[in-house]
Formats: sequence, structure tokens, C-alpha cells
Amino acid sequence: MTTRISADRNLLARLTRLGGRGWAVPLGAIVIGTALLALSAHSEVPFWPVPLSMQTLVVLLIGLTGGARLGGTIVLTYLAEGALGLPVFHGGGGLAYFAGPTAGYLFGFLPAAVLVGALAARGAGGIARTASVLLLGDALIFAFGLAWLAPSFGLAKSVAVGLVPFLPAEAAKLALATALAPLLRRHAP
Repeated sequence: MTTRISADRNLLARLTRLGGRGWAVPLGAIVIGTALLALSAHSEVPFWPVPLSMQTLVVLLIGLTGGARLGGTIVLTYLAEGALGLPVFHGGGGLAYFAGPTAGYLFGFLPAAVLVGALAARGAGGIARTASVLLLGDALIFAFGLAWLAPSFGLAKSVAVGLVPFLPAEAAKLALATALAPLLRRHAP
């Protein structure tokens, strides 16, 4: 009986480990990561001047804990799920989301997770370094979002509508991610 329980716990640990070896990527981490992204897209926290979505926070934490390869795989899987029509985005799913106003932000999720994962793999660093890495990832998401909006609305209006109202919420999420980083690093394999 004890052997079976230990074997089951070891299997669970292997399925949910946030770091693959060789070519194998842990399926459990992908399922958990995409589920967290979908939940974060559908959750909204009242905030000023716009409600706070937790999606960018989850993208950054996935990159931080999963590294470039696994973090990128999780985000790419999430985007593929949405493209296939699964209701993982804020308003649902489908290819139309990749042509709408939020498409640039969605496209920015992948390079942001990869960048944060790659920089985090270079060493834990202190609070300032962690905050800087997370800020770079967040800035990348917004750069993609603004680059997508600018041809339709102009850069000034894109910044006024697609960045400025989100700055207080992003600052709060970056502070939360920075505070969570040591705990997550301690429990990541």
C-alpha cells in the first residue's frame, strides 16, 4: 500500500514538474498553465481606471517558473486552444480574436514568456533584478499590443487607450509578481 501511494505521488510530481528534460515537456504543467491562463482571462478585479485582468501576471509567472522553453510552450498551447475556438480568451475563442483589437497583446504573450524565462534562467537575482525582468516582459506585451493598434488608430491614440489606463493595474501586478517570485522559485524544481 505504501509503495503504491509513493508511486502515485511520484507520477503526480513528474506530471506537474515545471522543467522538462530533453525533448519531453511535462504535460501536466501545460494543462495547469493553460488552465490558469484561461481562468485569468475570465477573472476581473475591480480597479481604477480600468478593471484588472490577471492574464499578464499569469503569463509573466509562467515564464518565470517554467523557463523559456516550457513557458513558451504553455503560452503557445494556450493561443492554439483559443485559435481552435476553445473559450479561453476573455470573450470566448476563435480565429477572430487574432484580428481584433486585443490580438497584439495576445501575440505579445509568447515572446514575453520566453524572454522572462530566458532571463530568469540566468540566475535568481534579487528583488530589483526580478522586477526588471518582469517589467521587460510586461513592456514587451504592451509593445506588441500598441504595434497592433497603431496602424488603425495612430500611435498617440493607441498609447492613450491601449497603455495609459492599464499602467496602475500593471504596476500592481508587477509588484505582486515580484513578491511571489521568491516563493515560486523555492518550490520550482
